[in-house]
Amino acid sequence: MSPEEKPAAAPRSLAEALRVRDDVSLAALLRSRPDLVTPVPTDLTQLATRAGTRASVVRALERLDRFALQTAEALAVAADPAPYGELLRLMAGDEADPAVTAALPRAVALLREQALLWGDDDRLRLVRTARELLAPSPQHPSPTGLGPTVREATAGMSPGRIQEILTTVGLSSTHDSVSAVSALGELFTDRKRMAALLAELPGESREVLDRLLWGPPYGQVTHDPAAHLRALLDRGLLLPTAPGTVVLPREVALHLRAGRAHRTPEPVPPPVEAAATHRPQVVDATAAGQALAALATVDELLKEWDEGGPAVLRAGGLSVRDLKRTAVALDVSEPVAAFWLELAYAAGLIASDGAAEERYAATPAYDEWRELPTAERWARLAAAWLSATRTPGVVGGRDAKDRTLSALGPNLDRSAAPEVRHRVLTLLAGLPEGASPAAESVLARLRWERPLRGPQRDQRAQAEQRAQADQRAQGEQRAQGEQRARGDDDLRSRLARWTLSEAELLGVTGRGALAAPGRALIGAPGPPRPAPDPEPEGPGAKLPVHHHTPPVSAPTGPTGPAGPAERAAAGATAARLLAPLLPEPLDHVLLQADLTAVAPGPLERELADLLGVLADVESKGGATVYRFTPGSVRRALDAGQTAADLHAFLARRSRTPVPQPLTYLIDDVARRHGQLRVGAASAYVRCDDDATLDEILADKRAAGLGLRRLAPTVLAAQADPAALLEGLRAIGFAPAAESAAGDVLIARADSRRTPPRTAPEPVPDGPPAPDDTLLTAAIRAVRAGDLASTTPRKSGPGGSAPGGELPRTGAAETLATMQAAVLTGEALWIGYVNAEGAASQRVIAPIRVEGGFVTAYDHTADEVRTYPLHRVTGVAELADDAG
Repeated sequence: MSPEEKPAAAPRSLAEALRVRDDVSLAALLRSRPDLVTPVPTDLTQLATRAGTRASVVRALERLDRFALQTAEALAVAADPAPYGELLRLMAGDEADPAVTAALPRAVALLREQALLWGDDDRLRLVRTARELLAPSPQHPSPTGLGPTVREATAGMSPGRIQEILTTVGLSSTHDSVSAVSALGELFTDRKRMAALLAELPGESREVLDRLLWGPPYGQVTHDPAAHLRALLDRGLLLPTAPGTVVLPREVALHLRAGRAHRTPEPVPPPVEAAATHRPQVVDATAAGQALAALATVDELLKEWDEGGPAVLRAGGLSVRDLKRTAVALDVSEPVAAFWLELAYAAGLIASDGAAEERYAATPAYDEWRELPTAERWARLAAAWLSATRTPGVVGGRDAKDRTLSALGPNLDRSAAPEVRHRVLTLLAGLPEGASPAAESVLARLRWERPLRGPQRDQRAQAEQRAQADQRAQGEQRAQGEQRARGDDDLRSRLARWTLSEAELLGVTGRGALAAPGRALIGAPGPPRPAPDPEPEGPGAKLPVHHHTPPVSAPTGPTGPAGPAERAAAGATAARLLAPLLPEPLDHVLLQADLTAVAPGPLERELADLLGVLADVESKGGATVYRFTPGSVRRALDAGQTAADLHAFLARRSRTPVPQPLTYLIDDVARRHGQLRVGAASAYVRCDDDATLDEILADKRAAGLGLRRLAPTVLAAQADPAALLEGLRAIGFAPAAESAAGDVLIARADSRRTPPRTAPEPVPDGPPAPDDTLLTAAIRAVRAGDLASTTPRKSGPGGSAPGGELPRTGAAETLATMQAAVLTGEALWIGYVNAEGAASQRVIAPIRVEGGFVTAYDHTADEVRTYPLHRVTGVAELADDAG
């Protein structure tokens, strides 16, 4: 066999396994584990070292789906290295489950891609850190429920006791403990001989084994165990690990389990089931209505804060009392009010004003946002919601220091929120168009895709094991109760539930189904719509079940389309799809004789703004009802309107005649408006009609204002101007504020704004996923660094430095070697220190040496570069076989 025909040697380390990968495979690794590329490793050895660190391995394990994680757990209890056949037996069992057999290659390929597994199929090796994390131990039980091997469990036993066990099970005594343990292990892995050994046991002994079978594998015994326990101990089917503690050996458990490492392998993700189906047109129309309501709610919230919102708590955020007031003003529950507050904050529409006594107010971005078309305003809100890590659902809970989490306050960021939102919407997009999902099926799918890790998962695994034991002992009903009691206490499940409800509030979904604008928002293609069938609306209707399985790697990022440009394009597409679904804004209202106006739909912004100042909203819904009151008319006059302006506005904007009572109300308030003038002295009141001032002084309700007459037309007050204005208005007058020059002050609705503020940045879970440009540059740098570190060098004075250090040669030798390489065209290995003092090693092919510089093709950077010779620490020739 020629050298070219020799098969490649099996990799001896993870670094060697990475070295034989192509660039596409390396890019997939760095894309799935972005922490490995920050900062860019110098070579593949450093990349492999980083991939094996505990923090990186934990993060990678947390991102595996349930079956891939089960595969890794099985490898952790298999031999090291393990052939593929052994892994298959652990996963599929003696009966060779066909579903597991079909799915296992994908799981192994995924573990290889994630650099958690390396080696050929005949020598599969789990990364050492992953094995340490997943292997069973008394302190950290394995989710498989398996215990230690016979060799591990007998490590502290006396040789005499091991020989006694051999005699009891019918094996010949051996000359040492090592061979005795090997013989016992061979017995426990022999199916036929084990079946005969177990057949000798009494029924009570088998019951003990059944209780320990699926874990935990540890049990307690007294110093004088009963006969059925003694039978197990004498045969080594239970082995002591500590005084009073015994364990079921792994080999025995696997025999009783028919070779399976897991009680219930889950090779296929659970389907997302449809709970109801609706016509797509109904879904889109419902979502459009919700989108309009969402915009109206955010507008109403911001208008409530036009004169300055509530104060900022010292620790940050909104007080419980102010949240309740906001909920009452919006006529929603407090959790929903927290959602709208956080949505406006995430979109950059509200912020604290930064004053000495901080208060919340609208930002300048709010005025720009209001100028946008309706559909674009919604798309801006929806995009902010989709990518925000702030999570309003946790408002009212407790943080790690047992402090209440407040709306708009700190510690509300949950880095998993954008990914969960996008994944939930993607699952909805995979359903038939118009189908709303069963919430529990969505949660089950998410748990399969990202099972819990860490202590919480171990506790859940133990709870499952206890529930299964109860099921055998006390029946199906109690087991179901245990399952419900375990609940959805993990964060991802709660995020998914909040996503479903928030998407409906925002209009991303309609009647629980993903609408066309929501589908565009996540970059999902719209499925072709079949011919409409009769809609199964009733509770007994037969509903479809979705069995679609997404690919392992999706082309989009965790928070939507891959980059900012793609996300902007998705938002524009969503706005374009929403625009035809929205009703045209109305330019009129219907005035009624009971001092109300009815808006039968959304109003033009100019009309809505002025009408919102002139009247109070009495009820909302399909049609909004406004009520005119003396206070609301005075508010319009305070804003700079005159009676003539208001009459003309109503006559122009009403499709019905202006009622006479409304005309009288406006004229009456306007006649009295501004007769009294309040200014700052401490505060004063002046009026040309001294009889009006006499009336104020005679009113007992004005006693608290501390009024006294300074002149026939002037009263002085002890209260400040703002309190004096409110006090006089409360007793039925219509005073106007005036400036120091005597001019009437106009209170405009948009007078309170914060300085320019940016929207809060999402808090990512680790480094962001690298884009294609960064991946290409990183892979090229790693390849080049690996070439420089692994290329063979000639020995001798100019050979490689000991311990992998940079080569060290004198200036004359360096220059001579460079000039010789220019003539021969050979490549050299050099050490180089840049201007910042950072040392590196490079492989170069010198082209020209002159003026104290060498111009060479740098294999490390894959380009021609020029280096000062005085920064070259040394040079070494490459070996002849350095290909």
